[in-house]
Amino acid sequence: MAALKLAFRMLAKAPVITTVAVLSLALGIGANAAIFSLFNQMLLQALPVQDPDQLVNLANPGPKPGSQSCNLAGDCDEVFSYPMFRDLEAQAQAGFAGFAGFAAHRLFGANLAHAQQTINGEGLLVSGSYFSLLGVRPALGRLLGPEDDRTIGTHFVAVLSYRYWQNRLGGDPGVLNQTLVINGHPMTIVGVAVRGFEGTTLGARPDVFVPITMRGEMSRGFDGFDNRRSYWAYLFGRLRPGVTIQQALAEINTIYRGIINDVEAELQEGMSEQTMARFREKEITLEKGQRGQSSLHAEVAAPLTLLFAITGVVLLIACANIANLLLARGANRSQEMAIRGSLGAGRVRLVRQLLLESCLLAVFGGLAGLLVARGTLGLIGSIIPIEAQQTLTLTLQPSVVAFAGLLSVVTGLLFGMYPALHSTRPDLMTVLKGSSGQPSGARAAARFRSALVTAQIALSMALLVAAGLFIKSLTNVSRVDLGLRTENVVTFALSPVLNGYEPGASRALFQRVEEEIAALPGVTTVSAALVPILSGSNWGTDVVVQGFESGPDIDDNARFNRIGPGYFSTLGIPLMAGREFTDADRVGTPSVAVVNQTFAEKFGLEGAEAVGMFMGTDDELNIEIVGLVRDAKYSEVKQDVPPLFFTPYRQDEALGFLTFYARTSGEPTQMLRAIPAVIRRLDPSLPVEDLKTLERQVRDNIVLDRVIGIFSTAFAMLATLLAGVGLYGVLSYTVAQRTREIGLRMALGADSGRVRAMVLWQVGRMTLIGGVVGILAALGIGRVSSSLLFGMEGHDPMVVALVVFLLAGVAIGAGYVPAHRASRVDPIRALRYE
Repeated sequence: MAALKLAFRMLAKAPVITTVAVLSLALGIGANAAIFSLFNQMLLQALPVQDPDQLVNLANPGPKPGSQSCNLAGDCDEVFSYPMFRDLEAQAQAGFAGFAGFAAHRLFGANLAHAQQTINGEGLLVSGSYFSLLGVRPALGRLLGPEDDRTIGTHFVAVLSYRYWQNRLGGDPGVLNQTLVINGHPMTIVGVAVRGFEGTTLGARPDVFVPITMRGEMSRGFDGFDNRRSYWAYLFGRLRPGVTIQQALAEINTIYRGIINDVEAELQEGMSEQTMARFREKEITLEKGQRGQSSLHAEVAAPLTLLFAITGVVLLIACANIANLLLARGANRSQEMAIRGSLGAGRVRLVRQLLLESCLLAVFGGLAGLLVARGTLGLIGSIIPIEAQQTLTLTLQPSVVAFAGLLSVVTGLLFGMYPALHSTRPDLMTVLKGSSGQPSGARAAARFRSALVTAQIALSMALLVAAGLFIKSLTNVSRVDLGLRTENVVTFALSPVLNGYEPGASRALFQRVEEEIAALPGVTTVSAALVPILSGSNWGTDVVVQGFESGPDIDDNARFNRIGPGYFSTLGIPLMAGREFTDADRVGTPSVAVVNQTFAEKFGLEGAEAVGMFMGTDDELNIEIVGLVRDAKYSEVKQDVPPLFFTPYRQDEALGFLTFYARTSGEPTQMLRAIPAVIRRLDPSLPVEDLKTLERQVRDNIVLDRVIGIFSTAFAMLATLLAGVGLYGVLSYTVAQRTREIGLRMALGADSGRVRAMVLWQVGRMTLIGGVVGILAALGIGRVSSSLLFGMEGHDPMVVALVVFLLAGVAIGAGYVPAHRASRVDPIRALRYE
């Protein structure tokens, strides 16, 4: 307790050092804690289930002729047909040595109606083995089991997520056996999942869990349960205790290859010998599944690792600054340490006391860092899409607080150890005999301080160059020609099919919506599309085109969209030849299509000559191409424009959901308020989905680029500021320690300019060495991060030149004041300086 009181007293005696140290640590620890929060949630955190390390995710890469449907749970290498899942499940039940069982799941959009309240949410189709294999228990009632998915389309039961139960139903225990209408079908609520369990897909938070055999009812028109060429189910398994992935892999592929060769190979049509050989050689792959299944794991790994590394560098620079401050302070406390040592205090005791002061600084910095972390998480929340905000926890969780606490202790020891050892060095007599008890710092300490500042400059140079690369990449992304006009366009989606609308009723509603929105003040044009533009959605199919020779192993796939009249004029996509769709293009009229430039080039259609040619999607040339449009981005801002064709949505008899676009003559803010009121008038139970401006949609599409660009720049500027402060501190201390030397030089004839040059040369030497090392490190960062850059390589001479200019300016600015102070030293007073 006495040591702690002394530590508080010594920190209070040096308020400037204490304040600078705490602020530096707060910024460094806070930034690290905020990024750790995201890193932990998205890359480290295991599922809250029983023995998650025994879970494995299944994938089956290779040829998959037929239809493939994949989503956030993973890419199309990871989806299986429903019959294949049942085959593997039956084998596990018959006695797989390596697997305790398998489970299947599939996300789906859900309109949920209960007690005259309808919301648009998310559901998860699960096999009867899903909950039992995970070891999840119910918070209320029971969970779904094997008895709930024995037959197709007959099990009208559902389990609620704990979050939905609490937030929407008030945690009412009486909900059991009540009816919840999901996508127009009354379902009996049989239970509530345990608190904290949000499914097995990062980025998705299902509100309800429904038997997988009910997919046909949840997604109208689906009929893929018996089709082995329809791939849509995600699978995971649980290994038996003591079984390795390699052992399980050998066992499951023995079964899988038998099914592929004896059953499924015979079902393939039009396949070349080479593709058939690859099909027969397909194998299942297994990956650890303790974090669940999600494509986000791969997408965010590199960006988050990079940001985590950058914040770590910022903290290292902060630690170097504080170490320099403590070294300078330690030199002034050398006599105190010497006297205490001569009175019997052992060196270990003195070091422990100084480390206690360092750790106390770190604790204060960590507490302040929690405020910085909270603010940083709030800033991240303002950048990322609303959907991501709902998925992530952007508040301070216990794991984040624990991380900040651990980081505080580690940094306290890191920046405090060398100053503590140096200040308690055993040359007591030398210190006691120093003039007036104010000995100058040892040469070793001076070299150490200079080395720390040089390292800070190197790290700052590396971070600034990296930030420059990411900012230029973000600039390149923002300048991409989208091929359309995004300003003053509002977009939203409706899914009446999820409310039980029949196809005819859906078409009538869509027409009413277009008419009502078009009548709103300020609206100039309105249209709609099946696939929302720049939303990450990709819908594709194989096509036949007049004059294009197709066959085995020939790529004849194209993306498609179903759109309404005026779609191209609403989005500002230029028509190059032919016509747009009109109200006359509806059910019962000849099928028509509009294609983009890339489609025409891929399939050998010469520009405007494409108009009047025929194409088809079912081996028949039954769709006339009536228009050619300029290329425009489809799914991703950073992807090349794919070959794309458009058909009128009004010629689709079974369309149940659409995304609408309304262009206004002014700011779209008023439209964002007016559209929900229009939909409530038409159907109060139909929720409006994804209401936003098209400009916001584009920003959401490049959110990772924006996060990396903004935060890498912010952290790099922070690192540079800290490095500048460190450089200023070292030079100021050096000038103070060399006052007598400077006075002697000036007494012997050195003028003020020469003295300034002497100090600035020290600045230049450290900056030059640190800059060169930093540039080399930046080139390495650029190579490693090249996959995150757009429209450029991992190096850029212009960026390096600008950073060199900036850092040189910071260094000169930090060094000028100490250099000017040195040049104004009075030789007479300096020679008397102790």
